[in-house]
Amino acid sequence: MPKIPETTAVQADPGRWKALIFIALAQLMVVLDATIVNIALPSAQQDLGISDGNRQWVITAYALAFGGLLLFGGRIADLWGRKRTFVTGLIGFAAASALGGAATGEAMMLGARALQGAFGALLAPAALSLLAVTFTDAKERAKAFGIYGAIAGGGGAVGLILGGFLTEYLNWRWTFFVNIPFAVVAAVGAYLVVREPAGGRNRSPLDIPGVILSTLGLVSLVYGFTRAESAGWSDAGTIGLFVASGVLLLAFALTESRVKSPLLPLRVVTNRNRGGVYLSLGLAVIAMFGLFLFLTYYLQVVKGFSPVKTGFAFLPMIVGMITGSTQIGTRLMTRVPPRFLMAPGFLTAGVGMLLLTQLEVGSSYAGLILPAQLLLGLGMGTAFMPAMSLATLGVDPRDAGVASAMVNTSQQVGGAIGTALLNTIAASATTAYLTDHAAGATTPAAQKLLQLQGMVEGYTAAIWWAVGILAVSATIAFVFINTGKPGTGPVARSGEGADADAADEVKVPVIAH
Repeated sequence: MPKIPETTAVQADPGRWKALIFIALAQLMVVLDATIVNIALPSAQQDLGISDGNRQWVITAYALAFGGLLLFGGRIADLWGRKRTFVTGLIGFAAASALGGAATGEAMMLGARALQGAFGALLAPAALSLLAVTFTDAKERAKAFGIYGAIAGGGGAVGLILGGFLTEYLNWRWTFFVNIPFAVVAAVGAYLVVREPAGGRNRSPLDIPGVILSTLGLVSLVYGFTRAESAGWSDAGTIGLFVASGVLLLAFALTESRVKSPLLPLRVVTNRNRGGVYLSLGLAVIAMFGLFLFLTYYLQVVKGFSPVKTGFAFLPMIVGMITGSTQIGTRLMTRVPPRFLMAPGFLTAGVGMLLLTQLEVGSSYAGLILPAQLLLGLGMGTAFMPAMSLATLGVDPRDAGVASAMVNTSQQVGGAIGTALLNTIAASATTAYLTDHAAGATTPAAQKLLQLQGMVEGYTAAIWWAVGILAVSATIAFVFINTGKPGTGPVARSGEGADADAADEVKVPVIAH
């Protein structure tokens, strides 16, 4: 067994819990923005005269900038300082949100969304890496990541509620303006109370080839899945994007293995525990995005819910997320190995998803959708919490930013895949169902019912795939992640190249003051 580094006695940052408030607030803003704009999109499209063909770019411009620049943003946080990067990201995100809310046309809106994505790519990895290097005691780390995991998992559903409320009772522009107070409070608070670890920066020269290859590769991958949803999987442009992405990311991996100061040190991703987290988390997000997408359409189109009512219909999932993350995950994280939380968590979410395969046009919300959401929330909250913590565990402080960026990258790519893949499956199943049953619908009422039945058939077909994906995610978590349970006191960070699974006691970055 490799020798365990001696524990370094460090003084805990007295302002760490105040810092958590502002870090969590910033994370909530970023996660909210992923879903809040979706509900406002129809109103914004009409006001700004955006064509149906360009409508998707309001979502895609953000996704491409965010997904493509995440690794670069994580490396900037390591190089420039996490606190400075965090505050800069917040200020930039607020300015981009103000620009989006004040948009007078299509170009201004798309530019604002791209800027939001770019500053989000600075902000998100800086937030997670600050959390990773601030909380060094195992029990405190469990509580902090419990709160962060609940926000990361449930924030998207909160965005649906807030987006519905703002769009229905105020104006779509407020789905952008609402970010400004979040960002200002978080930036001022972070400037005053957040402290960084001594010697935690990575001052190596920036890996320019790595930045270019990773950004172009990730943009091609995310856009490939986005394009597949509208143009089809066999479209020449779609195939070209996937091929280009594969070539660029392979060139990126080869470059990182040879340069002296890589953008993404391969030691960050080749560790089996962190690799298991990135892979299982990305797969789980595919299933989650499918759920948000199909359940939103089901409640609004099939059941006739208003945007606000649809948002509140997701409350059971939020309750489940918070309970799973802060009550189950936090309490058990220092008592059992992470895989015994993550794998059962993903399986519990899979059971909730399995219930939703029974959806019909006349299904009861209280009898089917509510218990399914509770199970989904409990499972995802329980799994997300140790996943977020383990993804940055044992990482040298100078790599914390890029390791955090990999968490966001796996989620962003998972979201792009989930939206495109599950939407395609649903559309194919709906078309097949309508073709098979069209002859029997001879009246307008029967034809309308057939359309609704076809939609639900498509949703359930895609949800079956989501069930399978969650089962695979649970299997990966159980097989790949083999680190033992954390200790209960302050622990030392690993040295360069050390693995978090090198001993039964996992190791965390230290903070020195």
